[in-house]
Parts: sequence; C-alpha cells; structure tokens
Amino acid sequence: MEYHSDMFTDFSLLVFKEDKLVAVLPANIKDGVVYSHQGLTYGGLFTNFPIKLEDYITIFYDILQFLKEQHVKNLVIKKIPSIYCTTSNEALEYVLFILQANLLKTETLTSIDRGLDLPFSRSRVNGNKRGIKNALTIKEDEDFEMFWKQILEPNLQHRFQTLPVHSLDEMRLLKTRFPENIKQFNVFKEANLVAGTTLFITDDVIHCQYISGDEDRNKNGSLDFLFTNLVKDLFPDKRYFDFGTSNENNGKSINKGLQYWKEGFGGQTYVQNVYEINVNNLDLLNSIYD
Repeated sequence: MEYHSDMFTDFSLLVFKEDKLVAVLPANIKDGVVYSHQGLTYGGLFTNFPIKLEDYITIFYDILQFLKEQHVKNLVIKKIPSIYCTTSNEALEYVLFILQANLLKTETLTSIDRGLDLPFSRSRVNGNKRGIKNALTIKEDEDFEMFWKQILEPNLQHRFQTLPVHSLDEMRLLKTRFPENIKQFNVFKEANLVAGTTLFITDDVIHCQYISGDEDRNKNGSLDFLFTNLVKDLFPDKRYFDFGTSNENNGKSINKGLQYWKEGFGGQTYVQNVYEINVNNLDLLNSIYD
C-alpha cells in the first residue's frame, strides 16, 4: 500500500501468538481515529485459518487493548464481503455485537455467482448482438495508457469532475508487482478504442476496478459485448465476478441505471458494512465466557 502512502498515515497492525503471525489489520490513523485502511476497497481484519472463536475474541481484545494504550478512542472497521472470504467471516459480527459497535455505513456490491448460472437480461443480450454486428474486438493490453488517456480520465472529468483513484503510474507499478492479478481488456471498433475495463483478480473473484466506454457505448453495445465475453468465456475457474458498488451519497443512494446494467448479467446484491467501535468497550469481551 506504500504507493499511496502520501495520502494516509499508516497504522497497520500485526498480531502474534508467540512467534507466529495470527492476524493482520491494514489500517491508517486520522485525527486520533484508527480506520480499517481507507486506501483499500475491501480491507478488514485478516486471521489465519482455521481459527476458534475464543482465539478470534482474544485477537480482537488485544488489538483494542493496544489501541487504548496508544490513546486511540475509536476504531472504524470494515467487514470483508463474504465473496472474498475463503471461510466464515461471521465471528466479527458477534464481536461487534458484544462491543456495541455502531453501524456507520452499508454499501452494496453487485456480483455474479457463477454457481447460480442466472440468465442475462434481454437488454444485455441485445447489447452483445449490437457489438457483434459492429464487428467489435477485444484485446488484452499489458499497459493502461491508452484506456486511461482516451477513455477513463476524459469520462470521469466530464461526468464527475474527478480522476481515477489510481494514477497511470500507480497502475503500472501495481502491474509490475502483481502481473497475474491485474489485467486490462480493451474493446476496439476497427482500430479505434471504444471501451475497456481494469480487472483485479483474486483466487475466487474477478473484481472490476474500472469500467468505461465512449459516448457511443450504448449504440455500439461495446460494454455489453465486453462483459458478455469476459463473464462467459474468460476466467472459468473464478466463482464470482464482482462489478463493485453502485452506491452514491456515502451508501445512502444507488445509481439506478448502473445497478440495472450490472443485474442484467445475473449480478446479485452483497453488502459491506462499516462499524465504529468505542475502544473503551473492550472489557465487554471479558464477560462472554462468564
């Protein structure tokens, strides 16, 4: 995460049992509050496997005790979405209940579960047909410059007056470090770039970090064509295809058109909750086994 260390004051924690690393909490600190790292979309508390509930509670208690010693009053923590977990992540919910944690935010993410094999909507099927009719082609690109400069940055500037979370140089750096986990796919009409997506790849999940197309994307069916091919033909060993969030207004509203488009591929709704814990409540964990 050091590639954007200038944006965050790191406060990541490692938890050891004797000499064995048993948990990691990527985190940063801001105005006396420790956050489950704000530079990570799906960060949270990561533990070794298998882990017993009593050990999980002990780990959480030790983290809160350390934060109290550092004069931190509050911990804001994200729960890792279930599709990114290789085992149950529900122990956190129980600990949060005992600690009387405050739910700050719920964000949705739309993901395809290949095991459900849900059909595409008529709109997505017709969009793919337009892409075929327009003789579109898909190519994997080892660099991001064409997509960043011709499609992504202009679209974000025009629609939202903003830039991508990752700069072009940052994406290139991450690609060198994780060459098999970050891939760029572009769509062309003849020799012209018309759409693309940047994918982050884990053991079970394909995550769409960026999706963007030119102003004729609906007319040409470029994005429907791209994702029909990605979902159906590429990465057959991955169970989930995660389109990410459609939320706006800090989770309190949803971009209806974007949500409709994602669900057209068979996407289902999952959530990520963000909680605030009063560190002084740590002693509540001591009463569980009384």
